[in-house]
Amino acid sequence: MANDTLNQSEIDRLLGGGGGSSLDMAVSGRRQPTPQHEVQRYDFRRPHRISKERLRTIEAMYERMVKNLESYLMSRVRGQIEVRLQSVEQFSFGEFTLSLPTPCCSYITDINGKNGLQGVIDFGSDFAFFLVDRLFGGGSAPTMMDRPLTALEQDAVRLVADRAASIVRDVWAEVMPIELAISGFEASPEILQVCAREDPVLVANIEISATNVSSLLMICLPFASLEEYFTSADTRRVSSTARSVEELRTQRRQTEKSVRSTTVAVAARLPDFRLTMKDLGSLAVGSMINTGLSAQSLLSLTVAGQPRLVARAGRSGGKLAACVTDGRISDNRIIGSINNADVEPT
Repeated sequence: MANDTLNQSEIDRLLGGGGGSSLDMAVSGRRQPTPQHEVQRYDFRRPHRISKERLRTIEAMYERMVKNLESYLMSRVRGQIEVRLQSVEQFSFGEFTLSLPTPCCSYITDINGKNGLQGVIDFGSDFAFFLVDRLFGGGSAPTMMDRPLTALEQDAVRLVADRAASIVRDVWAEVMPIELAISGFEASPEILQVCAREDPVLVANIEISATNVSSLLMICLPFASLEEYFTSADTRRVSSTARSVEELRTQRRQTEKSVRSTTVAVAARLPDFRLTMKDLGSLAVGSMINTGLSAQSLLSLTVAGQPRLVARAGRSGGKLAACVTDGRISDNRIIGSINNADVEPT
């Protein structure tokens, strides 16, 4: 017969949340059965189709895709932008549409010609309006609006969607041929009907960060369009470093091109001169001011409000011009020397 009295150590273990077979035996007088295998849930309607090895291959492919997309975006928006792969996951198409905001900015893509398969490239609304602002020449913080894109705005953002589809096609080409072509636009997630709601889809979540903007770009491809890859016997490894040197060179060229095409404000500043209060009080529209400066006086060229170069005033093709005569201005003492140079006494 089992002893119903617990000793002090067993009481302490019981109060402290401890347990185990020895305590169970002390309480019940018999050994409790222990499970031999861990039980896992399995969804027969939606089985998980991506093995760990294939998932690593797909992630390497999309890592290259985001680098190429980042280089392209930097050249188009004329500013710093960061693109990062957040995750690659399997969802049902219904779950994907539920994750989209209303209104959304989703471009429908036809896959592999006329076999009826379609995918979705969705731009976050904040990023879409950021692109519209930059593509139309804006440079300040864009105004975010809670409305669908107009037809003109859709055409502007479609340029980036076409490029994204082209890059996706190129990275998938290493494991299987796939063709993507933008065929439509939809602003309401409920109306998206590219496949059945229960169909499995592969979704790449790409985080995009720019000036005052952080948003997601989602690329949704149905598993039916990738069947050739997931049913193939062998898994070809995708090297994420095979073209790293060439990619770095391409990115550098794109960055240099973006920097060189950026416009900055440049101004030419005359040396200081003095006026009497009488002359200052008599100034009116059309008055001529006698500066007392020589026509060969040096000018200070400012770039974005900062003095950088020394120049002389002149003409080029009938327009005012400034001829740089000296190197960079290093401090205010040089500016002072400009102010005191070539001043004719009045």
